[in-house]
Amino acid sequence: MQFLKTLFWALLVGVIVAFALNNMTMVPLKLWGTLYADVNLPLLLLVTFLAGFLPTFVALRLTRWRMRQRLFAADRTVPLAKPVEPQPVTGVVA
Repeated sequence: MQFLKTLFWALLVGVIVAFALNNMTMVPLKLWGTLYADVNLPLLLLVTFLAGFLPTFVALRLTRWRMRQRLFAADRTVPLAKPVEPQPVTGVVA
């Protein structure tokens, strides 16, 4: 199974590198006013991908970390909890 995983990632990297090499063109990027920057297309795509991916990835990691901390805190408090003894029912049921 590890071989298939490695093969998949190697093929994906190969496709990305082939795409980058075949599309190595300069793209004019208007920054503000009359200021332009010439950027390679693969670099621009990488930057835009990371701009969308990284905030989501960080939010996921923080959520998982917070949930793990809550779970560990709950696990620490469970042995300290005292069992509740059932109370006998008193009264007449009509």
